[in-house]
Amino acid sequence: MEGQILNKVKAFIDRGSLIDASMPVLVALSGGADSVALLRVLLELGYDCRSAHCNFHLRGDESNRDERFVTELCQKLGVPLDVKHFDVPAYMKERGVSMEMACREQRYEWFEELRQAYGCSCIAVAHHNDDNIETFFLNALRSTGIAGLAGMRPKNGVVVRPLLCTSRAEILECLGEIGQDFVTDSTNFENDAKRNRLRNIVLPAMYQEFDGAKNALLTTIENMRQCNELYRESLGVMRNIVSDQEGDSLVIDLEILNSFDNREMLLYEILKPLGFNVEQCHDMLISAVGRHFISSSHKATINRMTIDVLPLQLREEKVYVIDLEEDKVVEPISLKISHVDGTSFSPEMVDGKRSVAFSSDILQCSEVLLRHWREGDRFRPFGMHGSKLVSDLFTDIKLSEKEKNETWLLEADGEIVWVLGYRSSQSFKVPSDSTHYLLIILADKL
Repeated sequence: MEGQILNKVKAFIDRGSLIDASMPVLVALSGGADSVALLRVLLELGYDCRSAHCNFHLRGDESNRDERFVTELCQKLGVPLDVKHFDVPAYMKERGVSMEMACREQRYEWFEELRQAYGCSCIAVAHHNDDNIETFFLNALRSTGIAGLAGMRPKNGVVVRPLLCTSRAEILECLGEIGQDFVTDSTNFENDAKRNRLRNIVLPAMYQEFDGAKNALLTTIENMRQCNELYRESLGVMRNIVSDQEGDSLVIDLEILNSFDNREMLLYEILKPLGFNVEQCHDMLISAVGRHFISSSHKATINRMTIDVLPLQLREEKVYVIDLEEDKVVEPISLKISHVDGTSFSPEMVDGKRSVAFSSDILQCSEVLLRHWREGDRFRPFGMHGSKLVSDLFTDIKLSEKEKNETWLLEADGEIVWVLGYRSSQSFKVPSDSTHYLLIILADKL
């Protein structure tokens, strides 16, 4: 095999630490020129290769022809081969995805299963720099951000692209020199897909009209890749707007966020991993206090000075039944209970927040429990006429979404009698000068 392409690919692999030579490599082998060249180059460089071929049965006899070709090729080269047949229409119907996405998802799921089963270090795919230019333009036409204009990465998790440093012309020249044949996908010449129109019409015309266009585009993609890396590093510095973070929960400081000129994009970069889109992030910055935004996994709530982001199922749903006849409660929080008999009650004994008093009538309730708040919860705040939504109390005292979800309620026979730490209820009010009542203190420790 011609030494120039070998040296180029070897240097590219070494520079990016793409492949661990001590472990096998799983090569995605379609039978086309690119994947055949990838397999031959990696074998020539001394890597221990296994191959995987997907038959999607989308091109009739051509699909079976491709399978026969790769089978014969791997037998000739002494390379282990796995072949899998896929029912693409059934997958599309089941998942509600496009044909392209169905093929991609099934292909990579299977490749990962094989990689783990055979102990391979990576999955090698045959993208080259012409593919990268096509991807650059496709992403630009989708109104992408900086990451999309950075093109494909040489290494994305366990997926590596050793031929990204080469061109399609170099690949064909290499195969011609060693007399290696390959199969051709006839759909590559049909211009009904955007990528094919770029490949067959737009880019050839551009290269003809503008000398050096291809090299300039490759340089631009590399520049964008480096800019994207710098951008990601800078984001780490700017993320001091996240004033509190615990697991998948975030509290975003709006005052700091609003000090950035590009605050919308910064907010999007922070919330994108949690499933929020650009439009939602735009609306968050102009929305009124109390508005909620939902992603597939999280809920963002706009507060006066923060945006609180919590997993949708973060709140503890477990209910704890407690016995007020005891002198203490230890789970889920610590409560000290005093049964007073003979001492006259005075309102100064409690603050209504961390210490409360109830008449002895509460002991007649069939069920007393501790739980977290739910949407629509109401109670009768001490000192007020009528009832109030617990959520309105939270808003009044400016609790963050995280603090709301960590607050416990004491409920007696279905009625909320205490929002622990914040407000007691009119229910079971101790009569003036009563000598029989309960004192309950929210204790840090018992």
